[in-house]
Amino acid sequence: MSKTILITGAGSGFGALSARALARAGHTVYAAMRATAGRNAARVAEAARYAGEHGVDLRTVELDVLSQESVTAAVETVLAEAGAIDVVVHNAGHMVLGPAEAFTPEELAAVYDTNVLGSQRLNRAVLPHLRGRGQGLLLWIGSSSTRGGTPPYLAPYFAAKAAADALAVSYAAELARFGIETTLVIPGAFTSGTDHFANAGHPADQSVVPAYDERYGGLMEQVGERLAALQPPGADVSLVADAVVQVVDTPDGKRPFRVHVDPIDDGSAEVSEVADRVRARFLARIGLEDLLTPAPAA
Repeated sequence: MSKTILITGAGSGFGALSARALARAGHTVYAAMRATAGRNAARVAEAARYAGEHGVDLRTVELDVLSQESVTAAVETVLAEAGAIDVVVHNAGHMVLGPAEAFTPEELAAVYDTNVLGSQRLNRAVLPHLRGRGQGLLLWIGSSSTRGGTPPYLAPYFAAKAAADALAVSYAAELARFGIETTLVIPGAFTSGTDHFANAGHPADQSVVPAYDERYGGLMEQVGERLAALQPPGADVSLVADAVVQVVDTPDGKRPFRVHVDPIDDGSAEVSEVADRVRARFLARIGLEDLLTPAPAA
């Protein structure tokens, strides 16, 4: 059944690939991005061209996850045009690279603002609609770094993704009785196919960096090379988009809580299996096992 889907950060990377894959699967997709009339105007035109060439319903909408006004306006636009929202994909994120010490507290807060508070702004705008309908899906694009292997120099990003994961887990229980389902799609490290590293931010306090360069010089290049060497054949970022489509197309109430897309296998799936089992067991022990699955639609 065709669904109306709103996906953030859909100008490139996982977001753009997922938006196109979902549209090809027959859904109405709103690829949300900021500056649609400015620096992302070419991406808006590209999405429109893709929709025309493939005969799919792929649209774009202005949405800046850093602004509650922008987020609320985007949700209102989608509801006015489509009448309903069935799926929200929390995908927008920003990566930064460098020694943790070199980032100011304000820079860490900015990463948190995009990767965590952006999702909170969107939830506050869209959840009244989903709760009123008594159904819906929140699909969070996470990171295997939350529970898997983590190379150095990505601390602010990893910390923010871990916070978003914790937020998603709590929301899952708090929305279950409203019939709203939660799935976390967890990509591993993909060394190509996204703009994460190309668009990554860098620390403001460059005075700290030389001390680390003396002992960790070339670290990120080494990590990149070794991750690339571990990638098996066919490990393309499109696998993440395929997983998103599969989750969306799974019948309501039957979706997995967590889906890992990690060709390298950094251990995240193994650790998550234990963590999610502990979560389920704990909720059952305190008599809240009904929060593990969404209530049937009224």
